[in-house]
Amino acid sequence: TTKMASTSNSESPSVSDVEKSRSGLCEEFATITGTDSAVAQCYLAENDWEMERAINSFFEADMERIFEEDFQESDSVPPSRKNLQRSVSENMSSIDLTGDSPVARKPPDEDDGKLSLISWNVDGLDTDNLAERARGLCSYLVLYTPDVVFLQELIPPYVQYLKKRAVSYLIIEGGEEAYFTGMMLKKSRVKFLESEIVTYPTTQMMRNLLVAQVTFKGQKLCLMTSHLESCKGHAQERMKQLHTVMQRMKDAPDDVTVLFGGDTNLRDTEVAKVGLPSGVCDVWERLGKQEHCRYTWDTKANNNKTVPFVSRCRFDRVYLRPASKEGVPRLAPDHMALIGLEKLDCGRYTSDHWGIYCSFTAG
Repeated sequence: TTKMASTSNSESPSVSDVEKSRSGLCEEFATITGTDSAVAQCYLAENDWEMERAINSFFEADMERIFEEDFQESDSVPPSRKNLQRSVSENMSSIDLTGDSPVARKPPDEDDGKLSLISWNVDGLDTDNLAERARGLCSYLVLYTPDVVFLQELIPPYVQYLKKRAVSYLIIEGGEEAYFTGMMLKKSRVKFLESEIVTYPTTQMMRNLLVAQVTFKGQKLCLMTSHLESCKGHAQERMKQLHTVMQRMKDAPDDVTVLFGGDTNLRDTEVAKVGLPSGVCDVWERLGKQEHCRYTWDTKANNNKTVPFVSRCRFDRVYLRPASKEGVPRLAPDHMALIGLEKLDCGRYTSDHWGIYCSFTAG
């Protein structure tokens, strides 16, 4: 048997036990990262055989390679799209970060029949620490394995990264240039039928509504995400956009469940003016207006953006209109939490917004 370099005392596990557990860790690491045992051993040994640290270190190094060249230039000069996409495609091999790995399984008490959703403005326009922050998003996808993900403020290289990394998801983009929204659908659980982009005719900020028709466990779902017009001064345009969203929710066939999530930038007074159609509910309100889920953009708790004032807003919202047809399951919200509350190693958060995680059960 191999002798261990360090001196052992009577309480240390035997050498063969250590070897066994380490070879198990190597196997697990290799599965999660899509590498081999030599790479696994290297990263694990460097990180004191702590799986989570080793995995973080692996993805961090991988993503630094992808982005460092392009994002170390001045933040005010947006890197050219071609360079970004070239560096992304050249530097990445396809790794399924969100497969059925030991880390990626849902908690055992989670019912397989539930629909889970994450909605998150990932602030791709902030290029500081973008590599580590995109890896941060991926680690939440591993943790929660959501069926549906709504993302806002994506930029092309971020999407390219997700396409390479999250191969168990189908990614639908709400645009190609500058920044835009996107959806991720878990292929094994959500069947994609079709999608469309609905334009907001008077937007000044390239905003639109991304709509996808899918089925989940045989139920018809209409999924929608948007990033509504920003800033206080654009309330009129934002309300027009909300009206478009609500009209779509209202007009959907009665055998379809409609779910909208996104960065709405809404203030409660604006929602009151537009009004929610009958049958449409605000998921946060329906679940009892829990205080810990209220503020999704909170400069008191999140220091990614340096602002001279404290602003706490419920900008990110999820709306549901269950199917009403006789005999069709009615989807109801049963849980909501904010995610992204942990600081990354760089000392910043995944985004300046918290993400929203929700789950729904069919009754």
